[in-house]
Amino acid sequence: MNNSKHIEMANHVWSVGDLLRGDYKQSEYGRVILPLLVLRRLECVLEPTKAAVLEAARLAGQGSGRDALLRAVAGVGFYNTSPITLNGIARDPERCEEQLLEYCGAFSPGAREVLEQYGFAQQVRRLAAAGLLHHVVGRFADLDLRAVERDTGNAVVRGEDGRPVEVVSNHQMGYVFEELIRRFAEQSHETAGEHFTPPEVVRLMVNLLFLADGRASATPGAVRTVLDPACGTGGMLSAAQEQLLRLDPDVPVEVFGQELNPESWAICRSDVMIRGQDPGNIALGNSFTQDGHSGATFDFLLANPPFGVEWRKAREAVEREYRELGERGRFGAGLPRINDGSLLFLQHMIAKMKPVDASGAGGSRIAILFSGSPLFAGAAGSGESRIRQWILESDLLEGIVALPDQLFYNTGISTYLWVLTNRKAERRRGGVVLLDARDHWEKMRRALGDKRKELSEGHIAELTRLYAEAPAVPLGRVDHGAAVPRAAGQKVKVFRNEDFGHRRITVERPLRLRFEVSEAALAALTASKPVRRATDAVAFTKALRPLIGTVWATEADAWRALSSAVAAAGLPWPSGAGFTRALRAALGVVDPEGEVQQSGDGPVPDPGLRDFENVPLGEDPEEYVRREVLPYVPDAWIDHARTKIGYEIPFTRHFYVYTPPRPLEVIDAELKALQAEIRRLMVW
Repeated sequence: MNNSKHIEMANHVWSVGDLLRGDYKQSEYGRVILPLLVLRRLECVLEPTKAAVLEAARLAGQGSGRDALLRAVAGVGFYNTSPITLNGIARDPERCEEQLLEYCGAFSPGAREVLEQYGFAQQVRRLAAAGLLHHVVGRFADLDLRAVERDTGNAVVRGEDGRPVEVVSNHQMGYVFEELIRRFAEQSHETAGEHFTPPEVVRLMVNLLFLADGRASATPGAVRTVLDPACGTGGMLSAAQEQLLRLDPDVPVEVFGQELNPESWAICRSDVMIRGQDPGNIALGNSFTQDGHSGATFDFLLANPPFGVEWRKAREAVEREYRELGERGRFGAGLPRINDGSLLFLQHMIAKMKPVDASGAGGSRIAILFSGSPLFAGAAGSGESRIRQWILESDLLEGIVALPDQLFYNTGISTYLWVLTNRKAERRRGGVVLLDARDHWEKMRRALGDKRKELSEGHIAELTRLYAEAPAVPLGRVDHGAAVPRAAGQKVKVFRNEDFGHRRITVERPLRLRFEVSEAALAALTASKPVRRATDAVAFTKALRPLIGTVWATEADAWRALSSAVAAAGLPWPSGAGFTRALRAALGVVDPEGEVQQSGDGPVPDPGLRDFENVPLGEDPEEYVRREVLPYVPDAWIDHARTKIGYEIPFTRHFYVYTPPRPLEVIDAELKALQAEIRRLMVW
């Protein structure tokens, strides 16, 4: 079936919306059209073996081996034990609802579960109440969705090459289904944003996923497996399957997925069934708490998880796995903030990579879409930073592509495509490719929600080429500071893994104080618990009241004057470190010219002057402070006990382009021109 034929078939199915108009909103058409299309395709696929399945069902009864037997007789992964057909249902308007529900209930459990998740029974009743059911079913009963041509004896018709003559292959049926999903997504921008990734973005992801070292399969000759743990309606899985088959048509491809939303899961599972794959490979549930593919590993993994969605509902299960299993579990590298589970998805996918054996065989590749947050969110020592550190130190991150903004249906934010693998090519080991694709886009003729830009086929080809031809990993440290702007037009940079790491050092400066007695200071002393424990606080502060307004430059001078005043009042001078700290806190006033306060460990740090610096991992922190800090604040020092290791990928900083300000003469000329124009208008 050529492209025009698949569009023609999609148009025919889409025209059913004319019957639904008025009784259904446009955004609801898919609830009727998609399950009925699946139903008709299943009927056509089962038609050649229908009589044999009915006979086998009669003879098998309800025995334990019934399901396996009927699957074997049907020759596919599902069956139907009802003699009813959609044509017969459409011709009987009076019993249409009853027969259609009976027909759906006769499917094997997997197929029946898909229809249940669509909420199809509810739609059948709604259509029947509107008097539309037999009309709509009739439209689908007329569709010829047979997989292969058969002669009058039900034998498969074969061409000159000996292959079956296809009517609507699984591959082409997938095209029809995807076209309809795309149209329904455009009708409902909210649904599109939540469950639909723009097809051109998927094509770029798939290109980079299967690029790398030229191997179409991690294990040549074996079945290639693909997983999407947040598969939505299955668009990424379909694109991945098609691309792999183009690379090597003779190697089978199996797709696997998991989806939280029941309706999206039903659409994806339908697509998988229509393409001839095992629908049982698509799991329903939360990937964090109900791993539908526990213990399994895959050749290729790709996903577009929700941006910035909190994982509070899965918190208990995730934290339990983190505590109890540690690195043996999926989340051993760390846990991100509760309001963004993106890096949990990535750890989940990394846990499902195939290991690489001693000969270099095996391994997996991952492509995942993120917002900007996973690049840099979280300070050194945070969960996000530790996850990035683990990924980079394990040499799993191969590259990141910055995509244009306004590519998605429900958000205009910039997005980033991460590519990871545990079998990097030699020239890629120990480093990361950064590709700036933010200028690669063309404007859409009609906006779809927030989507106003798209990638053309030329853009996709160019970005794939730029990524593939990126330079080898440099041997020395790459300066990724903003002080060195990139040349205009430079799109690709390659960094060593350690170039993204830094030490977050704490730079302290001494606490400098002068001492004075004031009403506020006496009130603080009266309320101080250490003072009240050490002496009669009221009598103590009363003894100091004559000193209000007195200022001392040093702590020793202040303490001598205070102790004399207390002694004159007939009170003993209290002792103890707690009392001394309370006295200093109440009477001390921060003064840049004041005395440096000392403790047994040296100068007391001033929390108000505390600062933090990120020092690249390859640089000595002491040397950094001597060069960058001490020329300006000579009394500063590093508190090494507070030093933390952090990792971040400041993509925008790497590709910063300096734009000089316009000359003042040009600005002045523009202002004068505007003033002249205002005067001219005022004359009129």
